[in-house]
This record gives sequence, C-alpha cells and structure tokens, in this order.
Amino acid sequence: MTPADVRPAGAAIDPDLLAILVCPMTRTPLRLDTERGELVSDEAGLAYPIRDGVPVLLIEAARRT
Repeated sequence: MTPADVRPAGAAIDPDLLAILVCPMTRTPLRLDTERGELVSDEAGLAYPIRDGVPVLLIEAARRT
C-alpha cells in the first residue's frame, strides 16, 4: 500500500504537485504528514494545512511543530 492509498480526505494532494512545492519561508521541500493532513517544513519548524486538497502555503496559516 502506498502513502497515497492511506491519506485522509483532508490530505489528498497530487504527487506531482507535492514534488514541486516548497516552504515559502525557507524554499526547502515539504514533507506530507498524512495523519495530520499537513505539509511539514522540517527546516522552518512549520506545518501548513491542506484544506479540501489545496495546500495553504501562508506562513500565517502554519502551525509551529
């Protein structure tokens, strides 16, 4: 089973899109956290929400990890 098969509905994101997304603060790649439905920037210590399949890459919308 791949991670795409176990994503919660809130974390549904196209793998091709995920491959090109970066953290708006650090410009480093993001990691998908399927359990929380977030994109995580380990370098920035921020987690960006995914709402209805759309990543919200606003620093002010992110939570600290």
